[in-house]
Amino acid sequence: MKRIAAILLALVCIMTTVGCGKKQRKPIRLTLSTEDSEAIMRAAGITLPPAEEAPGAGTVVQWYSWIDLFQNYSDEEIVQTGYWTFREKYGGSIKWVETTYDTRNTDLANLLVAGTPPDMTNAGTAMHATFPLNVTKGMYQPVDRWIDYDNDPLWKEMKDAGEYYVLGGKHFAIVYDLTFKDVIPYNRRVMNEWGFDDPWQLYLNDEWTWDKFYDMCLDFNSPDDNRFAVDGWYVTCSLVEESTGHYIIERDEDGHYISNLDDPIILQAHDLVYNIAKNDMMFRVGNDYWGINSYGGSASNYGYRVKDGLTLFWPCDDEGFIRPVEELKNTFGDVTEGEFMICPLPRNPDGDGIYYLNAMPDAFNLINGATNPEGAVLLAMCTRFKIMDPTVVNIDRKQLKEKYLWSDEMLSAWDECIALTKANVRLYYNGNLTERVEQIYNQFDWGVMRTGGANTFTQIREQNADALEYYLGELNSMIDSYVYNE
Repeated sequence: MKRIAAILLALVCIMTTVGCGKKQRKPIRLTLSTEDSEAIMRAAGITLPPAEEAPGAGTVVQWYSWIDLFQNYSDEEIVQTGYWTFREKYGGSIKWVETTYDTRNTDLANLLVAGTPPDMTNAGTAMHATFPLNVTKGMYQPVDRWIDYDNDPLWKEMKDAGEYYVLGGKHFAIVYDLTFKDVIPYNRRVMNEWGFDDPWQLYLNDEWTWDKFYDMCLDFNSPDDNRFAVDGWYVTCSLVEESTGHYIIERDEDGHYISNLDDPIILQAHDLVYNIAKNDMMFRVGNDYWGINSYGGSASNYGYRVKDGLTLFWPCDDEGFIRPVEELKNTFGDVTEGEFMICPLPRNPDGDGIYYLNAMPDAFNLINGATNPEGAVLLAMCTRFKIMDPTVVNIDRKQLKEKYLWSDEMLSAWDECIALTKANVRLYYNGNLTERVEQIYNQFDWGVMRTGGANTFTQIREQNADALEYYLGELNSMIDSYVYNE
């Protein structure tokens, strides 16, 4: 591809559909060339196999998803993603087997019954998770034959995340990247106007705690003035499960799902949420404490009212704040004036001193009965390789700095959040459990905040604990009876 040199530093954006059909801008990854990248990576002991020796080279991979994750750019663009390497170096190609988000599981089950399984699909956690229920239904196959999380330099950094996808001693996902879920975006101008210490500086001084967070919320909040301390979808889960590193549903050493409702750290965090709810600190419309629905739940509205000094904190993931300068200015604040900033979630002042952030994995599942697993694995290897490629990372940062006008300090905060995530990998265990388990879990996730503190966590626990134990037992029985047949 001789044209690559001419447009090497072209910074472009694509729109991909993620989650429940939401659209998100993603930076396109450009690098020098396959040869240059491989030389840099080889110095670190990370290599791709020679084209003439690689299983899966020259094959077509059937990609099953509601999004075309790989082939979503113009032919006029030179896009060196992992797919670019798979195509240019190995002569591979992709056939998109299209489904919809809502019907993805049913459609895949039908393909399996018909004996026409695709090769690979998205794996994840939370909303569009694929583990463990889809595994127990026979939809996926283990990846251990090809992916060595323990010893292969290409995959070792993903080992902790890979362990979240283990069933019966086998790994059922290829985790190729890891980033943080929710952090705390805020407006520095508003912080200064209220005389608050800057949260990022508090973090650097190891003073960014729940107490500091709550004191700011208490001082700022004034429902009579339509001023609320917090807003967004993720207030409860970010404080209770993400910032603690503890989850309401955990897994034990035998791989069974267990209730963690009596964990004192979970109880302490829910006390914080209860005080926020009881003191009417959550933005609402009338009695609707899910007031985010009043203007739509799309990521383009994340940060609503923050720039106006009417919302102080809006916990969210990067989908909410990696946005064009003018769009961000209308919600969180003016990045060109130094108003917008991010910091990690506050930590438990009585905890272990660690700042926890929930991890968001990017991963693939190999579909059971896939006709071309070698090609799918080679594509995954190329994808992981480009994620690790320092020239790709540098161009991603260049885009944040030159397109979105991020300061060096903001980039440092970004780096710190990713480092915290990888230092103590924690992933949600909910998302692909049974329907009844999910329904009960949602009571804990939103029950206190949704009722404005009318119900306490203790009350919700008493009403649901036995049912949670029962339905987790059902799930564990399904896991125990599952056997993967080679």
